[in-house]
Amino acid sequence: MQERAQDAQIKLEGRIAGPWTEELSRVWMEASPRVSSKRLVIDLRDVTYADAHATHLLREIYVQTHAELITGTLWTQSLAEVIKQGDQQKSEEL
Repeated sequence: MQERAQDAQIKLEGRIAGPWTEELSRVWMEASPRVSSKRLVIDLRDVTYADAHATHLLREIYVQTHAELITGTLWTQSLAEVIKQGDQQKSEEL
């Protein structure tokens, strides 16, 4: 995670599954209080796979922060849409 005065960026790479999802969760738990007032950017361009737990975690982070999701492939664009849909579904439930 990179932090600057106005924003913070999480750059993810490769497969986000199993222990890597747990690591992302740990990093987010530690960083979320520090970045709550900053604009968050999540760089998904180099992600090649995300399991259901990773997608759920990314959806939770997005719902909390309305982070900007950066994509670079059709697959990461699709992942970003799934992440954003979680926010829409939650709004519809309210």
